[in-house]
Amino acid sequence: MAEEKVNLEQVSFKITLHAGNAKDLAHDALTAAKEEDYEQAAELLEEAESEYNLGHEIQSDTMRKDDPDNRVVTNMLLAHSMDHLMAAKSEMRLIEEMIDLYKKID
Repeated sequence: MAEEKVNLEQVSFKITLHAGNAKDLAHDALTAAKEEDYEQAAELLEEAESEYNLGHEIQSDTMRKDDPDNRVVTNMLLAHSMDHLMAAKSEMRLIEEMIDLYKKID
């Protein structure tokens, strides 16, 4: 059976895409919370979490292929995309906390 070759550029762009979508949705959730639309904010945070999970799944799948028979050697683009994914999660957590604070103020 032929080994599947990992296209790091493709993987990197997919991770970055989902990370960016997650960040955008989280920021949209914050905007909704500012407007006191907490139901919309919650829906947008759920969508952000789904986008993050898609990016994380791609990252995890790539890492599972990192074995002696099919070594995935990272490059700057992949490292950059993983950084975006981590930043997305950090921003999502902070935005969730900010939304909780908005709710307490209201």
